[in-house]
Order: sequence, then C-alpha cells, then structure tokens
Amino acid sequence: MSETRKIAAILVADIVGYSRLAGADEDRVLARLRALRSDLIDPTIALHHGRVVKRTGDGSLIEFRSVVDAVRCAIEVQSGMVERNAGLPPERRIEFRVGIHLGDVVEESDGDLMGDGVNIAARLEGIADPGAICLSEDAYRQVSGRLDMAVADLGPTQLKNIERPIRVYSLQVGVPAQAKPPAGAKPAEKPPGSRSRSLMHRGRIFGPAAAALVFMLAVGAWNFWPRHPGSGLVARGSVAVLPFANLGGDEATGRLADGLTEDIITDLSRHRTMDVIAHNSTEVYKGKAVDVRQVGRDLNVRYVLEGSVQREGDQIRVTAQLIDAASNAHLWSERWDKPSKDFFAVQSDIADQLGSRLGSGSVIVDAEQAAARRSRPENLTAYELYLSGRSEHKRATPDGNKNAIELLERAVAVDPKLARAWVELAGARHVSVMFGAEPAVAVPAELAAARRAVEIDPSDALAHAVLASALAGQGNFRPGEAEFDTALRLNPGDAEILSMYATWAVTFGHPERGAEAADRAIRLNPNYEPFHAYDFSYAYFVVGRFEDTLRVVERLPKENYTFYSWVLRAASYAALGRSAEAKAALADALEHHPDLTIEGLTGTEGWSDEERKWMIERMRAAGFPPCAKPEVLAKNPQLVRLPECVSK
Repeated sequence: MSETRKIAAILVADIVGYSRLAGADEDRVLARLRALRSDLIDPTIALHHGRVVKRTGDGSLIEFRSVVDAVRCAIEVQSGMVERNAGLPPERRIEFRVGIHLGDVVEESDGDLMGDGVNIAARLEGIADPGAICLSEDAYRQVSGRLDMAVADLGPTQLKNIERPIRVYSLQVGVPAQAKPPAGAKPAEKPPGSRSRSLMHRGRIFGPAAAALVFMLAVGAWNFWPRHPGSGLVARGSVAVLPFANLGGDEATGRLADGLTEDIITDLSRHRTMDVIAHNSTEVYKGKAVDVRQVGRDLNVRYVLEGSVQREGDQIRVTAQLIDAASNAHLWSERWDKPSKDFFAVQSDIADQLGSRLGSGSVIVDAEQAAARRSRPENLTAYELYLSGRSEHKRATPDGNKNAIELLERAVAVDPKLARAWVELAGARHVSVMFGAEPAVAVPAELAAARRAVEIDPSDALAHAVLASALAGQGNFRPGEAEFDTALRLNPGDAEILSMYATWAVTFGHPERGAEAADRAIRLNPNYEPFHAYDFSYAYFVVGRFEDTLRVVERLPKENYTFYSWVLRAASYAALGRSAEAKAALADALEHHPDLTIEGLTGTEGWSDEERKWMIERMRAAGFPPCAKPEVLAKNPQLVRLPECVSK
C-alpha cells in the first residue's frame, strides 16, 4: 500500500459526555448532531479548507492546510456552540473538546492519516476542557502573535502514550487577552502549585460561560466570529443594511426605499458565510442620524451598508456605501442613475457587489446564489401595493391583517406574476385564522396563494416556506418538511424562514432544531416582528425552555396575543411551578377566549400524535377546561375528542 509523509495541521474533536447524552435521549441527540453538522460544523470546515479524514462515532479527525485555518475553524465552531447551548440546562448541552497539533503524519492511499501528528492531536483533545481548544507548542507557535484572546500555558504535559512531554496551551474562547505590562515592568511570579490548581479547576477557568466577553482573531483580513445577542462576540462576515434614506420626501419613494432595503437583505442572506441582520431590526434607525460604530455594537456586526433613493420624474438615483463598523472607514461606494423601469436591477447589482467583497465563496456557491435569486418585479404599481400590504401585515392586529389582504389582492390583480405578493397574501390568510377568520375559507385560500407563488417563482425561498407551513397545517407533514428543506437550502440565513421553521420542527420530529432555529432567528432579527413571537414561544415551549417561552410571550403587547399566546403563558407558569401566576394567566386566557378548551385547541388538524399528547398534558396541568362546547363541535365535526369528553 502506497503512503506519503507530510507535515499537516491536525484537529481532533469529540463530544463531552456523549454516552450520557445518548443514554438520556438518543434520538434527540442524533437529530441535534445532524442539524449541527449541516448548519454549523460542515460549512465551517469547508469555509476554512478542512478535510474530514474520518468520523468515529462522536469524534472527528480533520486535516487543514495550516494551523491558522484549523484554529479559525475551531473557534468558530466553539463560539457557535455557545450560542446554540444558550438557555439549555447543563445536562442537555452538546459541548466539544478540541485538540490541534502541527506535525508529521502518514497519508495512506485511501486518504486516512496516521502517525505522531494524529496521536498528539488526539491526546490534546482528551485533556481539553469542555468548550476549549488545546494546542501543542508547535501549533501555538504558528498563531501566538495573532491571537487576541486569553491563552493558558499549561506547561510541559505528559500525554498518554506519548513518549516526551508536550508543552500545551489552552485557548480560552471568549476571554480577551490581558493587556501587556509596560516595557521594563517585571511580571508577577506564578505562585507555587498554581498550575496543578488550575488543572483541578479547569471547568471554572476555561468553560463556555466565559463567552460573555469580547474576543477576536486579528490575522490580516480575517473575518470576525459569530456571537450570541448581547454576548460581545464580534460576528464573522456580518452586515446590517440600514434603511435607505428617502431623499425625495414623498411617500411613494419612501416605500421604494423600504422595498429596496428588504430585497438587498434577502439577497445577501443567501450567502452561507454571512450573518445578515433582518430588516425589522435595522428599521429602528430609519430617519435617524446614526453613529455607524454604535450600530455595529448594537447589532453585533462588522459591516454596515447605508444608502439613499431619490426619484425625479421617470428617473431614479440610488447611492450605497459599505462601512467598517469598527473603524468607520468607507470600504466601497457606488451610485446608480436609472430610469424607473430599471429600478429593480439596482437591488441585484448592490447585492452582487457586496457578496463579492464580503466573501461569497467558491464558483459553485456563487452559482447557487445566482440560481436562488428571486425573480424581479416588473410593475411598480403592483410592487407598491405589495409593500403597503406587507406593512399592514406586520402590524399583527385584526384590522392590519384585514387591510393587508385587501391591498395584496389588489397587487396580484394588477400583476398576477408578482410572486412575493402571493407569498405575503398566503401569510396574511394564515394569520387571519388566529384572529377569528373561518378556517374553511382562509386555509384553502392560504394554500392556493402559496402554491401560486411557488409556481411563478421556484427560486423564492420564502414562497417554499409559506407553502410548507400551509401543507403542514393541513396535516401533510412530509411534503411540508420537504418544502422547508428547499426553503432553507435556497436561503439558509433568512430570519423569517427560520422563524417559520422553528414552530413546525417539532411536528416533523425535530424539536431541538426548532429551538435552535429560534435562537438563530433572534440573533439575526433581535427586534423581530410581533407575529414571530408565536413561532419562537412555541419552539421553546415544546423543548421545555419555559423561561424562554415566557420571555418571548411577555414581550408581546396584550393586543397582539393570539389564543396560543394565552395558552403558552399559562402552561409555562404551571410547568415552572409558579402556581399563583399560572392561575392568574389561566383566568386571563379564559376571559379573552371563553370557548378555549383543550379539546378545541388540540383536536384540529396539523398536530402530530406526540405533539398533541404533549400539549394536552401541559394544558391539563395549567387547568384549562377539557371538553369543547357544543357550538364548537358543530362547526368542527372532525375534531379529535378526548376520552372523558366522548361520553358527555
């Protein structure tokens, strides 16, 4: 068998306490691992030019071109895990240990790697703290001058089955490097036995709880890393698109500026290597004089795009400029003077230019992005009606939703091929049921509008997501999940799609993915619209994250509550043992919805058996009445009955 010797950067990782996690709930852990690999781990490895040599159960052996790439990849994954573990109890967290070594390896003809380089990396992983990264001295030497984070020198360490002691360094992910003492200052001596004490209490020193502090890797033009909202970790390839200013002052130009902003965000969010803040969270800066550096701190982003729209007669002028939020330096600017009919080409041009500057990836990835781009509108009148309808829909009130349906129906009458108007109309029809519309009318209308949107524009990711929701709502779970898969493939960074998926993931058998999607959506859209609170609260509720459920529900104004909101609020208080608050919340729910019963809520279509059982148990614990009233049964003869209600 032929073999090749070479020097390589080797990364070995495994899951802390995998046997314990799998023993508690193997199916759920495997589902979470599949989601982590597809959404975080594998894309990050590919981004940093890594090659997965092999996976061994809960572990991985990965080869990189350089230690720099290996360390970048490890830090991004570890910081990503901090975000995904936020809010979970310690016993349910998935945490990785990572070891990295630069050394001699033997590559077999089948691509497998062997030798001291692999063995040392594996032993380093074995002594790493949960959430930490251990480097050999050979590896550390390659990056020592480039790290802006705390590093613990563990000294020469005898690793299992390694003949000579290896000096080991532990990267404290999330902890900034301490300021260097002034020249000539004498460093404090290390007290005797300090290293042995640090090894005994590594969990306190190197654990992921330190992720609330700022860190970065400053290597040339390296991007910044992802962070959890409010954590102070600077996000990699992250950008906020501020609302384009309306220089014309008229309402029509203002709507075009808003639409242009949203379309640029949608196009940029397709880039897998970028975090793009949702429009609703940048809209708070509309019409204000802003400090770009403050925006970067508020939204945890590296870059800020700002611009303006001006219309005179049949001519439109659009300007845009990209700014580094940390330094306030202008990185790129452009101006477009176009006839009104060419307005829609500007949005694509801006997104294309930004994508090329912020790192869109390989030729294949770029081709996928181009193929996934939504079709452009053609009729300005229809487009403006669509924008007005979308604005009304976002109000998340009965009157706003009614106005939205009227405006969107006018939009598709003017331009029947405006796919995004059909998408919005389907969403408004869906929400109308929560505000009391007759399901027998609204549900078929929702499904028809969603199907029409996908037929018109198969590249519209949101259209697939809305269709997925409509299908699943009628009990067609497998087709619904397939449509969500398509939507997330077309646009994995769309906060709205992630929000929608969050509430359906449990029905598809992936509740943890739903909660992770909610976490990710909130990162991208911290000022999310009220109607997304319905998605997030339910995603957290079904995985037992009741404090998070209440945090989301209580943020909603009471006028935005649906009957689901009232139910989740009361049931979460009950699940947390806060009986007085649970009793008061139950009274509030029944005051606003006197016909609300366990049977009436859980007996409709759209529930999996396990999901229905879970909800019944939680509503019982909160004290909701079990049996639907006769008038409700008359309207819904197919209602799934509770055993104790059938004999009544």
